Amino acid sequence: MAILWLLVALVLLSFVLLPALRRRRGAAGRGPAALPDGARVAAYGFVPEQELDVRMPGPDKDLLDVLDLVQRTQDYRPAAQLLAGTPAQDEARWQRVQAFAGAAALELGQRPGGVHETPGGQWLRVWRAERPKDAGGAAVHAEFLAQQAWRTSTPGTDDFRIIMEEARQACGEAALLAPGDPVPYIVELSAARGLSCPRPEFEKLWLDVLDRAPHHMGAHLAALHYWCEKWHGSREEAYAFAESAAARAPEGSLLAALPLFAVFEHLPEVNLVRSFYQSEVVTRAMQGALHAAHTARPDDPVLAHVRHLLLFFLVRAERWPEAMDQLAHVDGHVGALPWILSADPAAAFAAHRALAVAGYEAAGGSPAGLPG
Repeated sequence: MAILWLLVALVLLSFVLLPALRRRRGAAGRGPAALPDGARVAAYGFVPEQELDVRMPGPDKDLLDVLDLVQRTQDYRPAAQLLAGTPAQDEARWQRVQAFAGAAALELGQRPGGVHETPGGQWLRVWRAERPKDAGGAAVHAEFLAQQAWRTSTPGTDDFRIIMEEARQACGEAALLAPGDPVPYIVELSAARGLSCPRPEFEKLWLDVLDRAPHHMGAHLAALHYWCEKWHGSREEAYAFAESAAARAPEGSLLAALPLFAVFEHLPEVNLVRSFYQSEVVTRAMQGALHAAHTARPDDPVLAHVRHLLLFFLVRAERWPEAMDQLAHVDGHVGALPWILSADPAAAFAAHRALAVAGYEAAGGSPAGLPG
């Protein structure tokens, strides 16, 4: 059931450029040349590469159990029950909506249907038909349409615009069913970006999100894309948006990590120079993310996303003990940036993990002194 890692890449943080991982050995300042073997990595209690879970950044057993049940039985009711019990402002609700929509989209892609075959994701269509007033089902349907637009068509084409307009309409219907739920508005942020909405229109939509969930990390990540250079804004606008959000973030909020995501969005396509990752801008963004990770609730659904991105930057900055600390928290799950942008997320994660272990040991570290 290879599901969640792809859908997070498509919606939460889509189309980000990942520096070439496989050129690391030939670049100056990339740390120890000799990478550890599997036995040395295993000595730290890390999960073997072939057993890394690419579906999620961290564990959500309730979600995985329900997804397994829905896909096995094609009965939507467990999904409806799980969403009904997930608070509207909780980050987990948005991620679970993404998960169910992504599962339906992937099923449809694998089984598009035909004369003698029922199309994949039929359980979502039944959900909408049998419970048209179910806010959870409406939100999942809107997200499903947005994902379909990004997955199956090219931005700017007629097909893309048609599907995205349908997604926006579905967002409006979902919002009417649950006025206080920010999720339909967050989904609409993706549609607005894809449809190149004028800034005043996007800013009005963003205010609708803030009215409902002013410190929602997922919403800020979705909005950040609009201000990025490759979409409608610039590097300066993206940084300003991220730094403003971080500055007004309450203690314990992961919004303090948003500038690191803005830096990642604007990484050069290939940059393996150590000094870049030790520059003032990157160092300040890393420190904000480290503070956010330290003060956030351990069960915050977005915390694993921050830790994975921190691992990427800390390894490239050769801050080995701190990189190992992040590994101790996230090892085993790799469904997060930047690994999901690789053709083989587990291999991309394992490569950085090996670099962290090699650098840590070269500096005198050992399994007995593993942080955390």
